[in-house]
Amino acid sequence: MDRTSLVELPASLAHPGERIDTRYVMGIDGGATKTLAAVLDLQDRAVHLGHGGPSNQDAVGARAAVGALLGAADEAIGQAGIERDDLGAAVLAVASTNTDTIAAHVRESRPESWTVVNDVVGAWATATGAGPGVAAISGTGSNVFGVGPGGRTWRSGGWGHVLGDEASGYWLGVESIRAALRDRDASGPATGLSDAVPAFFGLASIEEVVSCVYSKPLTKGEIAALAVETQRLADAGDAVALALYERAARELGEQIAAVLRQTGLSGEFPVGLVGSGFKAGAVFVEPIRSVVTEIAPHADVHTVQVAPVAGSLVLAVRACGLADQISIEEIAGVLENDRAARQS
Repeated sequence: MDRTSLVELPASLAHPGERIDTRYVMGIDGGATKTLAAVLDLQDRAVHLGHGGPSNQDAVGARAAVGALLGAADEAIGQAGIERDDLGAAVLAVASTNTDTIAAHVRESRPESWTVVNDVVGAWATATGAGPGVAAISGTGSNVFGVGPGGRTWRSGGWGHVLGDEASGYWLGVESIRAALRDRDASGPATGLSDAVPAFFGLASIEEVVSCVYSKPLTKGEIAALAVETQRLADAGDAVALALYERAARELGEQIAAVLRQTGLSGEFPVGLVGSGFKAGAVFVEPIRSVVTEIAPHADVHTVQVAPVAGSLVLAVRACGLADQISIEEIAGVLENDRAARQS
């Protein structure tokens, strides 16, 4: 069996070359629902944004995904009032089980300085500033990725909702339905999920939910959205809902442990919790912190509030050999200032 890392850092990011004298870099965050491109002006500390539709080829196909990515990129470049050649580097972090096809299409029409990576790499850069550490992702799906002090990478999980995605919104949704079914047939403990699950889907009984799952069927996103009810009940003290979050923490903790073993991470390093799943707050974050502390007592486990595109920008800056020019915290500040200005 192949034992190499499932996700590697491209050479331009793992070992940045000579310093490139440039004013502009671009980062892109491409996902299953939308795409955001950001051109960062390193001189004025400003960003210029472009938007596109879904760019996960698993969801929309490679052609549509590339179209969304390049469309968002060109919009951001236009907003900045520059040409493509003015970019020192561009990093496209794209959600997909395999980004090789996307990368091949991008190379056909864009310079070699445009690099495509899996979105877990962007999440890691957002969580760690592209330094040694781990990103643990829980959204609709889940994934864990880390880089050790020697540059070794490792990804654990991320096998999709049929074969994996443990501790994700989808996983919590499915497990919540299962818990309600076990309550219904008396093979498991009583739980408020038995009433909350059918009510969430506008149905009269848990039996109707089963019929809906098999005959409609409910989408991955619809099932993942159910996790908000699991959180509500956990916050209210429902023992079964609380146990689900504790199980989720153990599942994610096992994946984090695998990443630590394979990358050689030890001592003090960040473990960034990335994604909408962690909006559940203490019912999810505290069990994960406890699990990680058992295996890495000095790890800094924290939720990541920074926009994902910040990680792509950090990597683009790094690819230009300009990591000393701006930090992840500064990039986050620029993005936040831009967001606040647009809302005012």
